[in-house]
Amino acid sequence: MEISSAQSSDAPIIHDLMIKAFSEYQNGIAPSSALEETIDSVSDALLNGEKAIIAYEENLPVGMVRFELREEGLYFYRLSVIPEKQGKGIAKKILKYLEDYANNIGVSTILCKVRMTVTKNIQLYSSIGYHIYDEEMVNKPNGITIKVVSMKKDL
Repeated sequence: MEISSAQSSDAPIIHDLMIKAFSEYQNGIAPSSALEETIDSVSDALLNGEKAIIAYEENLPVGMVRFELREEGLYFYRLSVIPEKQGKGIAKKILKYLEDYANNIGVSTILCKVRMTVTKNIQLYSSIGYHIYDEEMVNKPNGITIKVVSMKKDL
């Protein structure tokens, strides 16, 4: 597996991976806002300071994560692995790459937010050293409120 930093020109790949990975949530009560993003919105974010990495297997993109540096640490979001490759350790490899990146730039904390209903992601992050440090209710545009946990890992 090869993992590399993305450029704004990679926005179509990032968008495609994200849509494939998040499509399982499209019929939920409050579908993920990831499904509303466009190639242009991803490209604009990358041009305005957001960063991303893409994981490839045999030169085919299989996963990615987007992130930004904040005062409290490296905050990641939209971690995506295509459905047919989920459960094979790709997300853990992407997160390990992110931890190495953070260490290399002197950042000692990695953070994320997870919907409370997506227990498989909470379990994944917990299994590699993340812990829940906050809970909040988020109001979605359609009037639905969802419970979200904030997780972090100190490196």
